Amino acid sequence: MFSGAMTAMVTPFRQGKLDENRLREQIEFQIKGGIDALVPVGTTGESPTLDWKEHARVLELTVQFAKGRVPVIAGTGANSTAEAIELQEIAKKVGATGCLSVNPYYNKPSQEGLYRHFMTLADRVDLPIVLYNVPGRTGITMTAQTVARLHKEAGGRIVAIKEATGSMDMASEIMSLCEITVISGDDSLTLPLMAIGARGIISVASNLVPAEIKAMTASALKGDFASARVIHQKLFPLVRALFLDGNPVGIKYAMKLAGLDSGELRLPLWEANDATKKILEEQAGKLGVSARRA
Repeated sequence: MFSGAMTAMVTPFRQGKLDENRLREQIEFQIKGGIDALVPVGTTGESPTLDWKEHARVLELTVQFAKGRVPVIAGTGANSTAEAIELQEIAKKVGATGCLSVNPYYNKPSQEGLYRHFMTLADRVDLPIVLYNVPGRTGITMTAQTVARLHKEAGGRIVAIKEATGSMDMASEIMSLCEITVISGDDSLTLPLMAIGARGIISVASNLVPAEIKAMTASALKGDFASARVIHQKLFPLVRALFLDGNPVGIKYAMKLAGLDSGELRLPLWEANDATKKILEEQAGKLGVSARRA
């Protein structure tokens, strides 16, 4: 259902408030770049710092601005099942195509708890779910067996998994147990994961270089891994630099250089250090993105 280059969108701020005009510009830039889907209010969208109304507003505006030209996969994850249901209901109401639901964080549920959490979401709200396995953020890893169980028993309502464990073996095990769509959750691993069967990336880097990420995934989906590898190698130094001081710190600074964002973050996130800024400036310059405008 979902494949190719999908952007984990930043949330633009101006003087502490949601910048709705900038959000519209960013969405137009993404669609012009050929992106396959938009993913608002995930980790890159600073979801932990948005209040309930802001979260709903970003989802609503993304659907509104996209105008049906690309799917919108709404970030709806929470560590409370009840809250996740509410967010999923909001996503359904505003017209999202699907939702991205992260493993409940901080409370570290068991595998049975994870299973019951996601089955409850699938049973309560009729919206396709993309699971999100990112232990570095949540403190818990969903096993391949739990993923397969959910895919089998959810009756087509759990359609994909964003795999961000950093483990090729985990992705291989998931694909060996079931036919769920695997999507990379790490820009640096997009090409390796697609080589073993993943169907695309929910990308941070595509906020800045959507056309390039699109070209890489399109080549890989066609089996042209030689062309995809050239793009991967070209982008890799930038991708590595984007995460030196965490996400979305790096991507927001790079987008500021390109005139695509104010670069403003919300505490407790803080701007990149001077050394990281210098590296990002160098890499953005090498790719010719510093002069781009939305």
